[in-house]
Amino acid sequence: MSKNAKIAAGGVAAGLLLLIWLPWWAALLIVVGIPTAAYLTLDPSQRRRLRRISRKELGR
Repeated sequence: MSKNAKIAAGGVAAGLLLLIWLPWWAALLIVVGIPTAAYLTLDPSQRRRLRRISRKELGR
């Protein structure tokens, strides 16, 4: 299994556990909030670079 597949499987497992233990709105807040917070911590040049590169290149 590739590295990206392992990360995806872990994310799905964590999401399912969150849905079981937390109300749906709290799980949704965590699933949406963490990537948003991570994006907002980037400086403007990193955000421009992230928007410029394609999704396929993110794993490099």
